[in-house]
Amino acid sequence: MKTILIASDHAGFGLKEKIKLYLQKTGFKVNDLGTYSEERCDYPEFAARLAKLIPRQKNSRGILICGSGIGVAIVANRFKGVRAAVCHNIQAAEFSRRHNDSNVLALGARIAGLELQKKILKIWLNTKFEGGRHRRRLNLLKRIEEEITK
Repeated sequence: MKTILIASDHAGFGLKEKIKLYLQKTGFKVNDLGTYSEERCDYPEFAARLAKLIPRQKNSRGILICGSGIGVAIVANRFKGVRAAVCHNIQAAEFSRRHNDSNVLALGARIAGLELQKKILKIWLNTKFEGGRHRRRLNLLKRIEEEITK
């Protein structure tokens, strides 16, 4: 059983709980990293908690949710080895996997309804990385990360 990491802020809490159930029903184990209520909180804390784990766990994937998906993606992409993609539609989800091998999906709870969010998630989970010319670009990204962290 594959494990998915998931975290949200207060704005994404309701969607996180629904996505968790959806993932569990489709055979995933879900590691919920918070928040655990709709009480106001700061998204960077939860996005960082998840993003720190992604490079430590080989082939891991995560889902971050806030009001727009943008804030949590900005935080997550500060971590080496994280490729967080904000996906508000199916095409973005597909290309984020096929071309960018995204390992974190950032969703906006205030952007789309549950049914579209589930479709986005399903595409993101089931789309494979194409490799080829896209692998070369990911290798360039890794080189840039190395330069930044020197």
